[in-house]
Amino acid sequence: MAFRIGKSVMLNFGNDLEPVFIFVGLAFLLLIGPLLRWYVIAMLRANFKFSKYYYLEFLPFLVMFLASFMVTREWYESQNESVIIVFASFLIFIYLHFAFYIFISNSTLRKVKKSYSSELLTKHQKAIFSWLHFLILGFVVIWFSYFLNIIENMVPYITGPIMYSVVIYFLSLKAFQLKITDIDGGVFKKNDDLILFGVIKKLIYEDKMFLEPDLSLSGIAKLTGKTNQKVSEVVNQYAQQNFNDFVNFSRIEEAKKELLNQETQNHTIASIAFGVGFSSLSSFNSSFKKFVGMTPSEFRKK
Repeated sequence: MAFRIGKSVMLNFGNDLEPVFIFVGLAFLLLIGPLLRWYVIAMLRANFKFSKYYYLEFLPFLVMFLASFMVTREWYESQNESVIIVFASFLIFIYLHFAFYIFISNSTLRKVKKSYSSELLTKHQKAIFSWLHFLILGFVVIWFSYFLNIIENMVPYITGPIMYSVVIYFLSLKAFQLKITDIDGGVFKKNDDLILFGVIKKLIYEDKMFLEPDLSLSGIAKLTGKTNQKVSEVVNQYAQQNFNDFVNFSRIEEAKKELLNQETQNHTIASIAFGVGFSSLSSFNSSFKKFVGMTPSEFRKK
């Protein structure tokens, strides 16, 4: 909002304002970048706290703000070369400063998304990633529409306000759809259920307990020290499958490797089925068809 209003004031009312107010207004634009970065961090980090080092990011604003009071009307209206150089430098610095913060905000978002690439995201975590992506993209569109306007008026001035309005309405719509005002970085806090799911995955996947025909929900519950109901709830929440499908999916993935392995081409489908943990051939065939979309024989022949 400050970006939009500040530029409009400068261009449309600059002739009637004291130069000091023009430069002070522009100086406040240097707060947008840091505020954007802090917002992105706060939305991606549980228990976000404002570090004392963040105050250093106020320095460009403070320098420009204080320097603004040194501008006199006589100097500003003289229209000599120094005025043009100072004013142009001021504008260019503001735009580059904002572009820098858009870049590092996007880098922060990408870095956090990458760290969660191997994890199953919750609905709220997905909403925050989506929202921040749209938010940064919106700032990029606004930045370009205004930046092109100051480069020899490459685009009409009206383009800036139009793009600004479209972006704001679009972001407002996305915020409403994603219910972004109801969530914050707290959704990224590691909770006990997620930790438990990690333990369950390790037992079934990494320790390959899925190969055991007698593997059961109660067996996993006993190993984790939780109730059957709790284990079932956690698997449903994070794997979005019931316990049996969760285990059988692992078995089918292992069976697919065996079916395509040249060293096991002489093995019968039944032996492979029993080898990956199924207790019956019919159960194996139905599960294979469910997860792969074809029978084991068709898969082997492809």
